[in-house]
Amino acid sequence: MIIMTLATIIWTCVCFLAAPLPYNKRFWVTSRWNVFVIWLARVLCGIRYQFKGYENLPDAPAILLSKHQSAWETIFLLPNMRRPLVYVFKKEILYIPFFGWAMALLRMIPIDRKEGKNAFKHVVEHGKRRLADGQWIIMFPEGTRIPVGQKGKYKSGGTRLAIETNAVVVPIAHNSGECWPKQSFIKRPGLVTVSIGKPISPDQHTPDSMMQEVENWIESEMRVISPHAYSAG
Repeated sequence: MIIMTLATIIWTCVCFLAAPLPYNKRFWVTSRWNVFVIWLARVLCGIRYQFKGYENLPDAPAILLSKHQSAWETIFLLPNMRRPLVYVFKKEILYIPFFGWAMALLRMIPIDRKEGKNAFKHVVEHGKRRLADGQWIIMFPEGTRIPVGQKGKYKSGGTRLAIETNAVVVPIAHNSGECWPKQSFIKRPGLVTVSIGKPISPDQHTPDSMMQEVENWIESEMRVISPHAYSAG
């Protein structure tokens, strides 16, 4: 945590220096922080990772809908997908010193949850532009980090956006919470499996039916990559 904090301060300054660069280069420079943190977690904490189904990532506009267990996946996924990612997150994150300032230099979609329906209109408006620019949008349908072996309520915002933009949805399951638990200072060594499902087309789907397919795949896959966490059920 000490090294990561120092790296964040240093890298934010680097990000400001890189601000005049073309976006893809600026994104690459910024995402080196993510690469460093994941490397640090492996070297110091023994947190390794492997991909399953990486070939399922499409060469097309896509919205990634991921299981959410810890901060690990929010750091890891950014530099490890085939296209630059755009996160949808609450705008308060931009106020976090250094980290939030660096995020503000990227083409993310911060939202004000107090705006209700207008917040989703904002996501659609900016989402269409980001997808047209060749970026992918990533969202966590459970909304918050969920402990290992549990399931949150899947919200249909991501699939509503997919239908509005005619983009495919890619479900992602992983077990990062086993190594990097929610709100835990202690990290545990182990292997994180990041499993990527086949793209789901919005054709002939409603937001709810599409999200149900996403939820079914993610939760079924969770029992494959973390069977011990679900053995009681």
